[in-house]
Amino acid sequence: MIVLPLPLRNRLAELILDSLHDPKARATLSALVRFCGEPADAQAPPEVASEFPAALRKEHRRFRDELCERTLRAWDVVRARPPAPAEPGLMEALDEAGDLFDAGLFFEVHELLEPYWLRAEGATREALQGLIQIAVGFQHLANGNLEGAGMLLEEGSAKAEGKKLEGRDLSGFARAVRLGVSPRFPRGG
Repeated sequence: MIVLPLPLRNRLAELILDSLHDPKARATLSALVRFCGEPADAQAPPEVASEFPAALRKEHRRFRDELCERTLRAWDVVRARPPAPAEPGLMEALDEAGDLFDAGLFFEVHELLEPYWLRAEGATREALQGLIQIAVGFQHLANGNLEGAGMLLEEGSAKAEGKKLEGRDLSGFARAVRLGVSPRFPRGG
């Protein structure tokens, strides 16, 4: 299993999330997708070289496959969505989070939902915390941290159980997580 170094993972996550609403970031992600289709020794396009230099460092070349795999999954999400407002409402953010979650981009789900959680109160705050914990739990699972994953998935599903967010019933999602079934992110109804 190959895990991206934190600076590389964080920069890619930032680019992915920015691509949901920023045309320049979307163009950079598209250039990174094209770059990923080139041979390993290919010259990076200028927008990738200037906006995403960490991907080009020699010490990161061994992470190219993982970087490109995540980039391609992200591009499938981003290109299918019209650009969102820079600060979407919770409903739009949950739609984005659902697409990212279903694409296996769990760290990005955490990063996307955290600002909403920080501003929320009461049951909404607890439900968002549950979704974030579930996303982080799946990220730990992907990284091979079974103990951390189990704890977060259990806590997150308990917080999401019985909650609703923007017309989404989180109970079925929480049960699927607890049962170890591959859950699909709850959609609005």
